[in-house]
Amino acid sequence: MRTVLAWPFLLLLLLPGPGRAADPAACPPAQASRPWPEPGAAERIPAAAKTAGDYRHVLEPSAAGWPVLPHWCVWVEPPSLQGPAARFQLLWLQAVEAALAQWQQHLPLQRVEDPQRAQVLVRRLRPPRFQPATGLPRASHGRATLTLLSTERLGVWRLEPRVEVLVSPEQRRATIEATALHELGHAFGLWGHSPDPADAMAAVPGTDPVLRLSARDLASLRWLYAQPSRFGLPLP
Repeated sequence: MRTVLAWPFLLLLLLPGPGRAADPAACPPAQASRPWPEPGAAERIPAAAKTAGDYRHVLEPSAAGWPVLPHWCVWVEPPSLQGPAARFQLLWLQAVEAALAQWQQHLPLQRVEDPQRAQVLVRRLRPPRFQPATGLPRASHGRATLTLLSTERLGVWRLEPRVEVLVSPEQRRATIEATALHELGHAFGLWGHSPDPADAMAAVPGTDPVLRLSARDLASLRWLYAQPSRFGLPLP
């Protein structure tokens, strides 16, 4: 029987937060990557029971279990700072950074300049129309796509989630921030949608953009990071 380790949510309170010095060694560049999983290697994780105060019951694990890490490295597309579009690119960047700061209050995150050092990549791009199995294509202003990779860093192979987050710049400032807040929640493991429009991870947003994580968002995050996960651990 394989033993997997969990990182209790308490650790999040002890790890570097906003305003503290970044540790360059925490985000080494990827030396090589290859797709995961192998055929027939999917995890079997039962759905969580519905409880009051969070939405754990809607969260879905990946084929390799809960895709969470003890430390996240995040790359955000920089502005070009050239031409008339520079002002709008800076506005987009400021909105994304405000959303990222919300998550950084509760998770160990580090910004990196090299995409090869990141597990989460945030791009300034409107997602292509989504084509469901049935029905008409749907447009959206944000999307997060999860890929499972075996990644070699500093000579050690580990299972990692790699998430590409697309956030459209074709929105007003508050809406860009709300979109980024929601999609980053997926990137950090909340693969599901809350039924409550007051939550950042709501399936259907309310009238006003949600710019702050709710108590239900944080309770769901605490539950998630208390679950066993083999992501980030050395592969056998």
